[in-house]
This record gives sequence, structure tokens and C-alpha cells, in this order.
Amino acid sequence: MPYKHIFFDLDHTLWDFETNAKATLQDLYHSNQLIDRGITDFDAFFERYSYHNERLWDRYTKGFIKQEELRWKRMWLALLDYKIADETLARGLAAQFLELLPTKQHLFPYTIEILTYLKNKGYVLHLITNGFESVQHRKLKYSGLTDFFDEVITSEASNSIKPDVAIFEYALQKSGAQLAESIMIGDNLEADIQGGNNAGMDTIFVNHVNADPYIPSTYVIHHLKELENIL
Repeated sequence: MPYKHIFFDLDHTLWDFETNAKATLQDLYHSNQLIDRGITDFDAFFERYSYHNERLWDRYTKGFIKQEELRWKRMWLALLDYKIADETLARGLAAQFLELLPTKQHLFPYTIEILTYLKNKGYVLHLITNGFESVQHRKLKYSGLTDFFDEVITSEASNSIKPDVAIFEYALQKSGAQLAESIMIGDNLEADIQGGNNAGMDTIFVNHVNADPYIPSTYVIHHLKELENIL
């Protein structure tokens, strides 16, 4: 296919958010002595955080809440599950989390190799992410990914959120790419795949977790190395 521009999602596609978030929250669990507040099982606490984070991100991407509410309420709700109604603690954890999280460096297997492969083949690589502007750039810096990407389009900078067509149109304009020569690669069926479909862009669903591909994509892969069979 005559693709020239490749648009990647970052979190859960290249940058292993789950692993990095767990390591970050575990650091905060110890530094904030949450065991003394009655949270005796870290894994259970992380499960509650993940539960609330997923649901709040869904509300955020659908425009029901703002980013500031997402940032601190995922901590607030996790603490409430342990009957800890401490807004100061929740906001403190949220701030510490966003400061520490981007310094974590765990990537999905073959991330560096596939990005190097694609660059060497002459593709122009970009990111389209619903993550926060400063946080996403710090993730790229600490994980050694910055130099692979020409443009980093965030929902914050574009004032739109995947799957809105507007963020894809903004990405095409900013990168100077034509729709017919572009492809979107991501793990989230609703944000990345439906968003790309809405924009008329070819898509690759990165199905790391063997999810039901209930939204159609141009291609489906289960490991990043499989991109070599397509691109």
C-alpha cells in the first residue's frame, strides 16, 4: 500500500501504560504510607484505581468530564473504596502520579525495533494521543522515543479528542499528510480504530490482549513485529 505517514497511538500501543502505572502507584503507595491508612493489599488497591481510571477515561473521551476531574477523581474514588474521604490526599496522589509516571520506561516488546524499521524504510511517523501534552512529551523523552516522531498531536493541543474527526484532521494538517497516504495504528477500538474509520483513514488494530475486534479495521495484529508484514 502507498502509505507515507504512519500515525501511532502511544499509551497501551507502544508505551505500556498498565505496567508503568502500576510501578508508579506502588512507589506512591509506599512513599505516602497508605498501608497505615488501612490499604493493606497494594494489588487490590491498584485494581480499584484501574477500574476507576478506565471508566473516567471513557467519560473524558466522550466529553462528559474535563481532564482535571479525571486526574484527581481516579485517586479519590479508589480511596473512597477504602472509606478514605480525604480530598487533600487524593489531589496530592494525583499530582505525584503525573510527576512520576512519565519517568517510567516500560515499552511493549519490539517497540524500538519496529519504529527503527519503519524509519529506515522511509515512513514519516507521528503520534495522535488523548494523553496530556506535557505528560506525553515526558514519556517520550524518558523512554527514548522522541526522535522517532515528527509530530506529536495531543487532545490538549488540538482541542479535540479521539475518536472525533477533528483531531485526525488537525493531525493531517499539522503533518502535511494526505489522507490516502496515511494509516492509524492503535490499541483502542473506539478511540483509535473508530476514530480513524470516521476520518476515512486506514487503520491497524494492535490487539495486545486478544480483545473482540467488534469495530472493523483494515488490519489486525497481536504483536508489533507483525507490522513488518503490512508496512
